[in-house]
Formats: sequence, structure tokens, C-alpha cells
Amino acid sequence: MQHFRPESLASFAAALLLFAAATTTTTHAHNITHILTKYPEYSTFNHYLTLTHLASEINQRTTITVCAVDNAAMSDLLSKHPSIYTVKNILSLHVLLDYFGAKKLHQITNGTALAATMFQATGTAPGSSGFVNITDLRGGKVGFGADSNNNADNDGAPLTAFFVKSVEEIPYNISVLQISKVLPSVVAEAPTPAPSQQNLTSIMSKHGCKVFADTLVTSSEAINTFSDNVEGGLTVFCPIDDAFKAFLPKFKNLTVTGKASLLEYHGIPVYQSLAMLKSNNGILNTLATDGGNKYDLTVQNDGEKVTLRTKIDTAKITGTLIDEQPLAIYTVDKVLLPRELFKADAPVPAPSPAPEPAAADAPAPPKKHKKKKAADAPADLDSDSPADSPDDAADQSADDNSGGFRFGNERYINVAMVVVCLVFGFQMV
Repeated sequence: MQHFRPESLASFAAALLLFAAATTTTTHAHNITHILTKYPEYSTFNHYLTLTHLASEINQRTTITVCAVDNAAMSDLLSKHPSIYTVKNILSLHVLLDYFGAKKLHQITNGTALAATMFQATGTAPGSSGFVNITDLRGGKVGFGADSNNNADNDGAPLTAFFVKSVEEIPYNISVLQISKVLPSVVAEAPTPAPSQQNLTSIMSKHGCKVFADTLVTSSEAINTFSDNVEGGLTVFCPIDDAFKAFLPKFKNLTVTGKASLLEYHGIPVYQSLAMLKSNNGILNTLATDGGNKYDLTVQNDGEKVTLRTKIDTAKITGTLIDEQPLAIYTVDKVLLPRELFKADAPVPAPSPAPEPAAADAPAPPKKHKKKKAADAPADLDSDSPADSPDDAADQSADDNSGGFRFGNERYINVAMVVVCLVFGFQMV
């Protein structure tokens, strides 16, 4: 076997290190909790970002700006004793859905900009009340103000807070700034009812799940089961309108009990934030689980993608309607079909071609004959043959003799080394 020269090996190793470093840099994700932990003066702000689940939402986004306030400013806010849900609305107004570093603040076109916020993205902020006005003032000062629907003159929101300093910046990814005080907003500060006091079907209907919500209302058993579980913790997987509308003909063929079980199969009797779902793979019981009727489903995740697998189909979480403990409602792209109701509807693989009786019962022939037979056989029979069968061994042997690559084959190693040398310009002796 041929060998690299020592200097070539050193160059090759250096190239690999550079590639690894580049890959690490491009896949790095920010973490607002870790960023603010380094600055104790923002510990209260940091704590409430975690408590309201805003931290996980911030970490999922790029091109974002967090306007942090110090502990004294947070004390002023908390002295009014707002509910945790109102605190979330107020703090979400401090998360801008655009990147504003210290340099960009002083280079705003025409001196002023209106930035959308995470509060506006929730859909609960009417009109322009979810936007923040940023204005570059004379003398290097930059002002911030929460916009208001009462601003009839459309001359920008009053500037009630000012830029203090840049805390940390990852250019065009996340910028953390300190502003002088909490941005006041009548809309954001309005008392927000706890999820248990809200109408579940109303939340679903307003965010693309009206068909499922309307169907849920028609089943007194199912709607009562959902409502009874909110206080102790509830997670709902709500099929989007197009998916459930297409499923309605099958739904109407179910019995009354079957309809209730199908609807209850889309809820689990515990609170699961999106971060919790992303960090846990495994089987979950649903609201339909009862004794011998399993009605369970499996959560699987791959990075930011979370899927729900039943014995019949697989659905993907596509959005978040609400994620406020003890209630979480997510949209999914398919109706979840429990095996207990849809055994007959399960997709059945196409039958494999029946093997010849003689070949199935006869002892395995010598390999040289088997190779000839494999070469003459139709190509699609290979995919249906069992793993580790004599046919597989013969096919693999035939591949080796015809120049096919195999891991562990010396020919593969030699060719791979030649390709690496050609790409990197290494010399071989």
C-alpha cells in the first residue's frame, strides 16, 4: 500500500482542522440565557425570559435584537404585581425581529425606524401596538418607544427609553442591548387571563385550526376532557384546517365513542413546552389512553424538527399557538390516526414477487453458480431479498469482482487516497 509523506500528512491534518473549525462556526447557535448569565445586572430580566419561555423562542430565531433592562428597571415593573402572562407580553415587546447593533442604531435611514417585535408576532397585539419606534437623536442618543393605536398623527411612538450600551453582539445573528427602562404599553400591560381561563377552541380557531376546534365542540365528552385537564397541564396537537377538512369524511364514519377517542388522541395530559419536546424522544400517553386501549404516540425529534409518530402515520409540528404553562397548543400538518381505530386503513406494503418454490426449498448452491443466477435475475428482486441471505453474499461478491467499493476493501482505501491527493495537491511516493 502507498503512503503519504510526513509533510503531506501534516498539511492534510491542518486542512481537516480548518474544515472542522469552519463547520463549528457556521453551526453555532446563540443562547440568550448563557449570554445574560455573564452579566449579573440583568439577572432578573434573564430569569423572567426563562420563566415565560421567551428564552427558548429567542434561541430559535436569527436576526434578532433583545433590549434588556437592569435589575432596578425590572423591580419597578414587578412592583405592580403583573401576572406572569402579562410579564411575557411586556418582555416580548423588548425582543425586536431584526438585527440592531450599536453601529446600526446610529445609521438608521432617515433617522427613525419602526421595528416589529415578538409581541406583534403573537397576533394578540392590535394594529401597530406590537411595534417599537427607534429614533437616532442628536448628540449620539437613541430613543425607543412602544407604538400605540392612539397615535393618530402617525408621527411615531413617544420615546420613553434610551440606548445605554451594547451588551453583546453576534453580527447579523443576535444583538443584546441595554435600554434605560421598561417600555410602557397599555396593550402589553393589560391584564392577561391565565390559559385555564381562556377558551381553548377560540385560540385554535383564530390560528388556523378552526375545523378541528368546531369538531371538538360537537363532542361533549372530548371537549370536557380537554377542559378538565388544562389546570393540571395540557398539550394539544391541533391539525391545520386543510388536513382536518380532508379527513372529515372518514371522521363522520366513526362511532360517537370513536369520534371522541380520535379527538382526545390529539391531547396529552401534561404540559410539554417545545423545548421539552425537542429534548425528549419516546412514547406518550394521550387523553384517549384508558386501560387496555393504549392510544399512545411516539415523539421523535431531529434538531429543530419535531414529529409525532403513530402506528399509522407521522405528523410534523408546524407552529405554536400558545406555550404558557400549564397549556401548550401546537399545529400539526396531519391528523393523528390511532391504530386502535384505523387498523384497516394502515398502509400495506406492496407484496414482494413470490420466490420460485424450488429455489426456496433447495440447499444453497455453490457461490459460482449463485453469482451467475444473480446476474441474470431482474434488478428489482435484489431489494426484496432478505438481509444476509446467500443471494446478498453472492451479489456483494459480484460487486467486488466488478470493481464495486466496499468499506474495509483495500481498493476503496487506495482510490479514496488518490482522490484526496488530487483535491489537496498532495504528493504520494
